[in-house]
Order: sequence, then C-alpha cells, then structure tokens
Amino acid sequence: MRIVLIVMTLISLIQAKIPAQTKQLLIVVSPSWKSQEATLYRFEKKGKSWKRVGDGIKVVVGKRGLGVGLGLSNTKKLRGSLKREGDKKAPAGVFKIPFIFGKKNLGFNYPFYKMSRDYRCVDDIHSKYYNHIVNIKKTKQDYRSFENMKLKSGLYDYGLFVSHNPKSIRGRGSCIFVHIAKPNFSATVGCTAMRKKDLITILKWLDKRKHPLLIQAPKSQIKKLLPKNLKLWKMVK
Repeated sequence: MRIVLIVMTLISLIQAKIPAQTKQLLIVVSPSWKSQEATLYRFEKKGKSWKRVGDGIKVVVGKRGLGVGLGLSNTKKLRGSLKREGDKKAPAGVFKIPFIFGKKNLGFNYPFYKMSRDYRCVDDIHSKYYNHIVNIKKTKQDYRSFENMKLKSGLYDYGLFVSHNPKSIRGRGSCIFVHIAKPNFSATVGCTAMRKKDLITILKWLDKRKHPLLIQAPKSQIKKLLPKNLKLWKMVK
C-alpha cells in the first residue's frame, strides 16, 4: 500500500462548483465561525433533486471554530479568517474525500486503508511529506512533527481523510480528518468528530461511484457553497 503522495495524485486545487458527478454530500453547518459544535447533514441526489438522508448528526469542530480552507470551493466567497497550521480551526469550504482509514474494513464501498503504528500524518511544514500519510518503514524521516494514525484512545479507529490543502502549501493546514469524538465530546484541533456509531453509519453509506464531497461552513456562509437546488438553509435553525 502506498499512501505517500496519494492526495496529490487524486486531487487538484481547481476552483470549481459542485461537480456534476457528485451525488452524495456531507454538509457540516455551525452557528458561527467561532462555534465548536455543529450539525452534519447527509444529502443524496435523486434525478435532479437533492434528498436529505436521515437526521442531523451532532459533531464538533475545531477549538477555535472554522477557518477558510483550501479545497474545491472558491474561498473568495467566504468571509472569514484563513485556516492556518496549528490554529485549532477546522477548514470551511468544499472538499473531496479520497479514502476511509481505520483498523478494519467493514465492507465499505469506498477506498479503504488499514492503519497501523507504522503510519503517520506529517504536519511539519518543512517536510517534503507535509500533509501526507507516510509509512515509517518505507520513507526517510525528514520531519519533527506528526500524528500517529493508530491511537490508543481509539479516535482514529475509523475516519475519513479530507482533501484540505491538496497542494500542501506550507502553513495552510494539514492532516484534516473526520473521526471519532472523545467521550466528553470536546472540540478538536482542526478535524470534525462525532460519535462512533454515527461515523460508521456515514462510512457505510458513502459510495465511491457517487463522488461524495464534504462541505463545511457557518450558517451565514453555507448557502454560498451549496448547489442551487439544495435548500438546506430552510432546515437549519
């Protein structure tokens, strides 16, 4: 298995609208830029219409809320501070989801990579592997800062890799995931987290043939990122 540079081969940073082939959306809406709590909604496209799937799911984002990230969306549309490395903000925008990671493939209809103690995600801005997951047995270490991809806490037992900052621009943020929340449901340092059972429900629902995307933004900004025929804002309190 080769994960180094996988983001670069799968993702481009072209500013774009929601691609026509996308038929599944994970939409995270927070009350404000500074909010730590948010709600995740699932939508699936049937014909020309977007239909909501299930109930809203409680999630937590960064300790300092959200910051404008780098993904598929035109970030000029969003009025907020930019996401930076170490700012404890989750990225706002539209993002591809290259793969699921974790300890076991539960029959996911999606690219899956099993993680072990040999895998790390590099968040050292000086490393050539910045914002990439590497196998320590197959790569020469040129970094000082990283995240282990298998944790005793179990927070990474299952997760989604979010294609934020796919060109690995130094200082614009790295190693962004959707993963399991802590038992006390405390905010993250930049990821989006939820209850394990909710996450597994989402992972089993995702279909690679439907090219799903993750969209995150505060309530005041979310409409700018959604397809015109998806009326989410009418559901958000």
